[in-house]
Order: sequence, then structure tokens, then C-alpha cells
Amino acid sequence: MLSPRPGRHRPLGTARPAARRGARAGRRRAPRRPGRAALSALVAAALGDPEPAAKLLATTRDAGEWEDRDRYVVRLATFAYSRGDWLTRWRAAAPGDPDALLVTAQLAVRRAWESPARAERLRELAPLVREIAGKAPHDPVPWRLALDHARGAHAGHAVFESLWEQAVRRSPHHYGCHVAALKYLSAQWYGSHRAAFDFAEQAADDAAPGSLVGALPVRAAYDGLRVPPGPDGAVPAARVDRAVGRALALSAEFPAGDPWSAEVRNLLAYVLVERARWAEAWEEFERIGPYATSFPGAPRTVPYGRPSPGSRLRSGRGTPAGVPGRAGPDEGRTGPSDPAGTGPAERVGRPCGARVVKGPDGAGPAAIRLGGCDHRSPASLPAQRGAVPRPRAASERLRGALSRHDARAAHDRRRGAAPLRRRRHP
Repeated sequence: MLSPRPGRHRPLGTARPAARRGARAGRRRAPRRPGRAALSALVAAALGDPEPAAKLLATTRDAGEWEDRDRYVVRLATFAYSRGDWLTRWRAAAPGDPDALLVTAQLAVRRAWESPARAERLRELAPLVREIAGKAPHDPVPWRLALDHARGAHAGHAVFESLWEQAVRRSPHHYGCHVAALKYLSAQWYGSHRAAFDFAEQAADDAAPGSLVGALPVRAAYDGLRVPPGPDGAVPAARVDRAVGRALALSAEFPAGDPWSAEVRNLLAYVLVERARWAEAWEEFERIGPYATSFPGAPRTVPYGRPSPGSRLRSGRGTPAGVPGRAGPDEGRTGPSDPAGTGPAERVGRPCGARVVKGPDGAGPAAIRLGGCDHRSPASLPAQRGAVPRPRAASERLRGALSRHDARAAHDRRRGAAPLRRRRHP
């Protein structure tokens, strides 16, 4: 089942000759857009055939396409979460395949995260995660998984820093590793809003052209807007607007309907709505196209007692249309009705939690549907952009942010103020 076709593929688990791999190590590659190869692998997996998935991951490993590899691993593990017979067959046919082991570990970590005894379950997986990461001399994806695992297992700063150094040594601009570190530094976990922004802005300064790491500050802004202000206060509006400016500039570099940048664009649309920048939010949904998702605009991502960001688009004044309730099984689904009340509507986005519609004349935005609610789009507010701090070496970003966070916490303790506590996400 898993034997390669003659002349087209090498046996699974084999790598390119070191000379060829080394010659390409210094070359910067533009990441491929997820396309037919990933779709074919998922369709074959649904039919019980793991061979296309094995070839897909082997290709990304041999070619050093780490961004693609990370996304494919997550998607395959997500599929195996509900239909895992193909993965079992893959493991049986190739017990030592590093790609099969990586997908298995990703799946195991996800299941442990969903357990009520999350920390205990994750600690049980520590030997597996260490084994996979130790066998990856060039691959940062197992180390991204190790970072996610360490956060859920309540690893201390020193442990997390050592994992981070190993990750960026393999790929200094890997988006998934930076997202994992940003989550660790967020106020929901072991840092603060300020520490997360410090890290995100320094990483964005050093990001390669076209890298999604350049939009990391808008993810920090999203994290800061969706939780109540911590002991270090709320995120300054000017800092949020600078993050939005960075993300808008990066989004403009990708074509409309691009799947690679869709996650960042969905986050950006959320923050634009929170900042009442209505027309820019509308334009971002136009760029998102069929890749609008229920994350992050679904009601369940908003703290209880706060209106959903989508509800603020209902009126031009930004007044909430209601407080979201508990999300049901049909959360994020939309119907065929005409929410704008303007006659026939043209659907631009897919009905998966957020979509935009145009009026019958097609001249402009009639409504935005986000998280199951319908919202009209008023006039725009101008974007604000500002200066950013100087760059810093990749291996120093996390250490610097944690050091400043700890110093501020010690200063607050000396003053008798409430310390910046480590928050453990429920």
C-alpha cells in the first residue's frame, strides 16, 4: 500500500542526499499554497488509503517546506481525530515512519488537551514528544508540537526557553513556532498583554518578506481584546492600531481568496470590527472570500458579558445588538435568507460562520454576516500606522519578553500591587 511508484518517489523515511539538501538550506522558498495535494491526501484517507498523505509529508520533509508541513500535519491529525483507521493502517505498514509518528503525536496531544486532566495527560505524552523532536535534526514542526505540549503541561520559563531555542535554530521564521510562543506569553497563560506585544513586535520586525510572522502583532491584539484587562492594564489603542497597520500591509501582498493568509485575515477582521473600522473590515472579508471561518468571530470566543464583534456591525454607531449566549451545535452556520433586507443577495463567502453579501446592484457592501448575525457596514475610519521597535535575534525574543514580564511582576510585588499572575487557561 505504501510502496512508492518506480521512478517517482523514494521509499518512505528516506531523505535527499546531504549535498543536495545542504545546497538548498540557505535558499528562501515562498511557501506553496495548500491545494490539490492536500485535498487528495484527505480524500484518500477518507477511503482508508494513507499513501497520498505519506507521500505529501515526505515531500515537505525532504524539500524543507516547513510551513506547508506544519499545516498538513495539523489537518491530517484533525481528520484522524474522527476517522483514524487510515492512520492505524499507516502505522502498521511503516512503524518507524517519522511522518506517521508526527501525525500520531499531534493527534495524541490534541486529545490530551481536551481531557479534564489535561496537564496529567500531557505529561504522560512527554516521552513521545521528546522522542519525535529528538529525531528531527532539521524539522521545526516537532518542536512546535513540543512548545504546545509544554504550555499545556505547565512547563516553566527555563524549559520553554530551551524548546524555543531548538525550534528557531531549525527555522528562525517558522510561523507555527512563533504562534506557540505568543500563546505562552499571553495574559491567558504565563505572561501579560505587554509581554505578548513585545515579543510579537520584535518577531514582526525580523520577519522575512511575505512571512505571516509579520502579522503576529495582530494576533497579540486579538488575544488582548478577547479577555478582560489584566494587572498590567488594557492594551493601548495605539499599539493595537499599529498591529492592524502591519497586518493590513501584509494582507495586501496576498491575492483575494488566498487560503494561506486566511487565518491572519480572519483575525485581522475581528480586530478591525473591535476597533470600529467598518469599511476596512468589509474589505478584509472581501479578501478572505470563501475562507471566512467561525474562528475567531464565533460567540464562544468572546468573554461572557461582552457583545460579539459581529454584533457591532449591525449599526453604524457600534452599539451592540445583543449579548451572545452559549454556542449551540449549529454555531457558525448561516442560512439562505436575505439578511440585509435589500432584495436578492450575492453570497461572497462560504457559510461557515462569517460571510459578506452585496445588494442587488452590487455597488457596495449591504451587510456582513458574522457568527450567525447580520450586520450592516457603515463608513470607514482611517487606518493608523506607527513606528516599530528595533529588531532582535530570534533566540533572544522569548527570553527578553519573559525577563521584562518577570521584572515588572517583581516591581509590582515591591510596591504592594497585585502581581502579574500566571493564568491557566480553563
